[in-house]
Amino acid sequence: MKKNKRRRKSKVESRDLDRARAKEQKVIQQVWSLAEPLCSSEGLELIQVEYQRESAGRILRLYVDKPDGIKLEDCVGVSRQMSDILDVNLADVGPYSLEVTSPGPERPLAKKEDFDRFKGNRAKLKTYLPINGRKNFTGVLLGITGDEVSLQIDEQIITIGFTDISKARLIE
Repeated sequence: MKKNKRRRKSKVESRDLDRARAKEQKVIQQVWSLAEPLCSSEGLELIQVEYQRESAGRILRLYVDKPDGIKLEDCVGVSRQMSDILDVNLADVGPYSLEVTSPGPERPLAKKEDFDRFKGNRAKLKTYLPINGRKNFTGVLLGITGDEVSLQIDEQIITIGFTDISKARLIE
């Protein structure tokens, strides 16, 4: 009978992964600084920027919204303008596909104020590193105090540092 062994990453693989994450974060920050003023001038809120590898290649995804709801024309307008801006400012990044989309019902939670704004809603949070042996948490958002996000899971209340959260979304 074979034992199922988990292969540990070597120090070189871990270092390469850290470099790749750092590069992704740099691209996200650069795109955020370019996209936020554009979205604001169009009466839109930039919710989140994602830059990740998917089966189709690299995807640069911008989530935008506005109080009375986002329309297809809003996404198309931002996409056209951002495409021109990014062609100039991200020339050294390599090929990627740009997507501008609405957050939908499983809206990403990216800003601190999102955790208070959507207090009382169910959410799924993922952390960079395990907390008490786990990285995935699903429960009811109780808000944020300082840098600590509170989540009620069944009868237990847990707090997770805002900077420890790699991904957070509302769920239905």
